Formats: sequence, C-alpha cells, structure tokens
Amino acid sequence: MKKIVGIILTIIGAIASVSTGIQVMNDSDSFNFLGFDVVVSQANYTPFIISLVVLIIGIVLWSSSRK
Repeated sequence: MKKIVGIILTIIGAIASVSTGIQVMNDSDSFNFLGFDVVVSQANYTPFIISLVVLIIGIVLWSSSRK
C-alpha cells in the first residue's frame, strides 16, 4: 500500500513541481545594472514549495516500502 501511495505522490509532486517551477521562472524578470544581473521576482512560491514537499513525501514513502 505504501508503495502505491508513494508512486502516486511522487508522480503528482514531480508534475506539479515542473509546472509551478516553469510558472515561477516566467514570473521573474532580470536586468543588468552596473554589470550585475539583477533578478526581480513577483512569483508566488507557495505552490512550488508545496509540490516539492509532496514529491519528497512520495519518495520517502516509496523508498521505505522497498525494505
């Protein structure tokens, strides 16, 4: 049971991490100022962090079921 739940959470977390990561990257703007690359971000990082947590929980459940 742990293995199936772990696989499902890993897949959902990976897909959500990729999609929210792309959205975060698109919401960031960068410009050069005095030779430095300045990044201004107006992205909401909460969905990205939640998807990473789901991914990590899925991996932990999946790996703990292999013992």
